[in-house]
Amino acid sequence: MPVLDTAFELARARRARVVFPEIEDPRVAEACDTLRREGLAEPLAPADPTEAHVEALIAARGMKEAIARRMLAKPLFRAAAMVAAGDADAMVAGVEFPTRRVIEAASICIGLAEGVSTPSSFFVMLFPDGREIIFADCGANVAPDAEELADIARASAASAQALMGFAKVALLSFSTGTSGAGNSVETVRTAANATGFLGPIQGDAALNPAIAARKGVDGGDANVLIFPSLDAGNIAYKLCQELAGAQALGPHLQGFRRPVCDLSRGASATDIVAATAVTIALDK
Repeated sequence: MPVLDTAFELARARRARVVFPEIEDPRVAEACDTLRREGLAEPLAPADPTEAHVEALIAARGMKEAIARRMLAKPLFRAAAMVAAGDADAMVAGVEFPTRRVIEAASICIGLAEGVSTPSSFFVMLFPDGREIIFADCGANVAPDAEELADIARASAASAQALMGFAKVALLSFSTGTSGAGNSVETVRTAANATGFLGPIQGDAALNPAIAARKGVDGGDANVLIFPSLDAGNIAYKLCQELAGAQALGPHLQGFRRPVCDLSRGASATDIVAATAVTIALDK
């Protein structure tokens, strides 16, 4: 089943409470009307701070009560605290707030999932020929080291499993196998060895079985592509949009205890609806 169909089906079944800290933005307001009307989610505005929200921040970060209360004066932190306290199931933000602020609020209030030390992001790329591929990380980590790259790969595999039912992960490089050398290749190689995923591998070998066979690697059918840097990932997804007509859903944040979506600041109401459905589908 296509990713969006799966996401919408799961969203209707779960009818999650999703908090939107930018709910007054016209695009977000329109998306919330659609989500409510089509039974995809229960959209929420940031609530007034409660003692439960204060306690959630203190429990998550061990901060002083006065600092927690000051943070809750900001709608983004208030929304994240609602998720942490169980008053909302997910948070969707980013049409006004930059990525770093969304990650900051999620990190402080919600916290990372067990075993994860690196929050990251991914796009679901929907291509005109029907292919659906996860690209990561295209929005958060500028120059991940091997440990961070391994974290990104593991989190992306879990996201693919939730959305697509399977994950075939390829860690990309300008080199396939042992054909090249350099610091970036060794970083990818170390991450691949740590995770057991395929890599280092070039993009064509990761996606084309005939090329993978010629290069002597077991590739060609990846549905998760892990890029070695933010430069590579961001450039790749934007080129796919402009040259191949691909639709980019996201960026979705991953690695947190509860689902969080970081929207593009250029997102339309339709984009927000789709991104929200995908965010709900990622909930375990």
